Amino acid sequence: ACDDKGQMYMHVKAFEYMMKNNALACNVKFMIEGEEEVGSVNLGGFIKNNKERLKCDVVLLSDTSMISNEIPSVTVGLRGLAYVEVEVTGPSHDLHSGTYGGAVANPINALCEMIASLIDPKTRKITIPGFYDDVADLTPEEKKLMSEIPFEMEEYKQELKIKNTRGEEGYTVIEQASTRPTLDVNGIKGGYIGEGAKTVLPSKASAKISMRLVPNQKSEKIANLFADYFKSLAPDSVQVKVDFHHGGDPVVVPIDCDEYRAAAMAYEETFNRKPIPTRAGGSIPIVKLFEEELGIKSIMMGFGLDSDLIHSPNENFGIFNFLKGIETIPGFYKYYAQLKKAQKG
Repeated sequence: ACDDKGQMYMHVKAFEYMMKNNALACNVKFMIEGEEEVGSVNLGGFIKNNKERLKCDVVLLSDTSMISNEIPSVTVGLRGLAYVEVEVTGPSHDLHSGTYGGAVANPINALCEMIASLIDPKTRKITIPGFYDDVADLTPEEKKLMSEIPFEMEEYKQELKIKNTRGEEGYTVIEQASTRPTLDVNGIKGGYIGEGAKTVLPSKASAKISMRLVPNQKSEKIANLFADYFKSLAPDSVQVKVDFHHGGDPVVVPIDCDEYRAAAMAYEETFNRKPIPTRAGGSIPIVKLFEEELGIKSIMMGFGLDSDLIHSPNENFGIFNFLKGIETIPGFYKYYAQLKKAQKG
């Protein structure tokens, strides 16, 4: 609903409004792609083979959110992603845990021990050697802008129904969730998971693991560092396989360019206040792809909210946000055209 069909349709309706009211200030090309959640495996080739058709000055997309309905924001940074699947194999087939347990390595036990070794229990830093070598720290100005984002810890915990947060030591929750690299287990499988009991010592166990990356980190390099380190953690009683599924590099959009200024002016016109530039914790690989292949920046004017439950069963997109997007998007085209004309003299 919000991520991202509703926001895509919001652009269609904004375009319809501009056409009906003779308010379209520049040429617009639409590219609608539906494979983002599964890695956009066909997109890279399409862009490389259609550079002339896709030629433009800027990309405008809405696959992000804003702080609240009262406080608009423009996403200027995205974390990258390295997504891997690991498989740990012990015996050639499932065994009876009463007959072999205690003597033969259990792949689930080994997998859990290996995963637990990936994060320091005290500092919550990722222990992979070289993982932080290329991480770009926030500048004092960026830290100051981030401090303007409203945040109430008790409200945050209450909304998520958690007793406390547990992130990297030395950083605020907002920094942990948007500007720092992370490692999370997204799924784990192994042994008997049906109803009732079955005393099995499984042959295999597997897990899906994602690492969110920040500016200067490269997904392929991080995936290789992960694979080497993870294999080194394995006891010699099991075998380990690591598959790199997909990834994308992080991206940051400067806030001193005409593209950002046009978006900020559009938001200020409809919300009656300047937007706050923010960084998102998620990844949109297409943004880096456009930058590398077409040499253009993307402006991320999202109108969703963190409470929209994206990727959950009850994902939603507010009517207020849908309509506000339709109202604000034409302003971007108007101000961007004005700024570009002024730049040309």
